[in-house]
Amino acid sequence: MSRISVFSAPFLLGFDALEERADRLAKTSDGYPPYNIERRVTGDGAEQFLVSVAVAGFGASDLEVTVEDNQMLVRGRQKDGTEREYLHRGIAMRQFQRCFLLAEGMLVKDATLSHGMLVVTVERPPTEKIARRIEIRSV
Repeated sequence: MSRISVFSAPFLLGFDALEERADRLAKTSDGYPPYNIERRVTGDGAEQFLVSVAVAGFGASDLEVTVEDNQMLVRGRQKDGTEREYLHRGIAMRQFQRCFLLAEGMLVKDATLSHGMLVVTVERPPTEKIARRIEIRSV
């Protein structure tokens, strides 16, 4: 039985890859670690998105931010030190992978780690609206 999707409408051409990405994101949605996304507009009209991920206990060497195929991945993996002896262990050393789908033209500018918060700056540069006329040929 075929699946009916909003992206299968006849006037939405070329959105099948977007549907695949959305499905992939839906399958990996886990509540850990929590995050915020802020939006602001810069003086030159560009939009900036600040993705703040709560990564308490992780150092810069434990974290990785990659961009591939219009998708930003934030990964965290702590090294389990065997030199410590815990009497109580309530803070999990849990690895994670958080996915963010990026629109066409989005640029990941930088990432900073401070006070247990990883802040990744993503920017959408201002774009010109271009309209062009397509000539109709007779065959």
